[in-house]
This record gives sequence, structure tokens and C-alpha cells, in this order.
Amino acid sequence: MGNLAENLAGKFIVLDGPDGSGKTTQLRFLAEHLEAQGAAVERVRDPGGTDVGDKIRQILLDRGTSALAPLCETMLFMASRAQLVAERIRPALAAGKVVLCDRFISATAAYQGASGVDAGKILAVGDVAVGSLWPDLTVVLDLPAGAGLERVGRRNGQADDADRMESRPLAYHDAVRQNFAALAGRYPGPVVCVPADGDEGAVFERVLGELARAFGG
Repeated sequence: MGNLAENLAGKFIVLDGPDGSGKTTQLRFLAEHLEAQGAAVERVRDPGGTDVGDKIRQILLDRGTSALAPLCETMLFMASRAQLVAERIRPALAAGKVVLCDRFISATAAYQGASGVDAGKILAVGDVAVGSLWPDLTVVLDLPAGAGLERVGRRNGQADDADRMESRPLAYHDAVRQNFAALAGRYPGPVVCVPADGDEGAVFERVLGELARAFGG
């Protein structure tokens, strides 16, 4: 097993960032890279990842859902997250697996924070929801909001398949990006920002570089 894979055993790593930043692709690259080195990897997504969480995810992202108050959104995300931690993340960590998560409380701090929910309250509620289980490292993929939305063809929510979050105006997504950038000073776990511009391979090398700096290998 490679050094990085060995060092990440039993660690909880989150990839997050604005829409279109490529986090899901980078998480897949990372999972495949670590598995090739012999690591046991548990890949999860937030919200969702469990039967209960997937039902909550449908409510949160469905454009047909009636308007949700920002605090209600926050609580729904936390409910899905509580189930994900109990059902999948804690057992995987206990088994010595590397847990790779697509979004986590960092996303709620950015998105619901942009809707006006106090960041301190989000983190306090999040701590209760996950039983104080915070990531060993959160990698935020940073990209200007307009560029991210253009990547997925959804600038200003014009695409028919844009979800509730993606369909919000550009100013909202600008605020989301700013909130991600501010995480490092307030988040309970370590956070690093990685520029997400350029081709996917170059971005992945940046991600690996940050993991190597944090964990060795």
C-alpha cells in the first residue's frame, strides 16, 4: 500500500466547493487513486448516502418543492447528515477505511450562510448533528461562481434541470464562494482551498499535493 493510502486509513476527508467546481469528479479521481494503492475507501455524498438521506435530498433539491425557510433548509441538511454519520461514516472509520465525502457541514455554512443563517449557529447545530465528528481535512475547490455555473450550463439557473440551489441568481453563488473562502478561520476542522481552474488532471495534482502536505506520502 502506498504511503498516502496508509496514512489516510481511518481518516475522514471532504471535498467541497461552489457549483461547477468539479468536486465530484475530483473525489472519484481520489477514490480510484487510493484504491489503486490498496486503500479501503468509503465514498459518500451529502445530502443523501442513506435511504433516509436520499429522501431528504429530493426535498432539498427539487425545484417543485415550495419555498423553504433558510433555517428549515439548514435543519433538513443536518438531519440527512446525522443519518449519514451514524449509518455509514462512523462504521467505516471504525473499520479503518478512508472516508471520502462529497460535501459536508462546510456546504451548509456556505450555502445557507448565503441565505442569511448565522455561520456560528450552523456550526453549533452541525456539531450536535454529527456528534462532534469533523473531517480530518476539508478540501475546498475554488472557482468563480460564474465560471462554475457556465461549466454545468446553468448560469443564472437557465437550464431546465437546474436544482433549487443552482437556479438561484449569480449574486447568491458569489456569496457562497466568499463563504467557502472564509471557512478556514472559523471551521472546527482544517480547511485548504485549491484553485479549480484548468484541466481536471492539473486540479487533481493540486488536491494530491494538499493531502501529501497534510498527511505525508
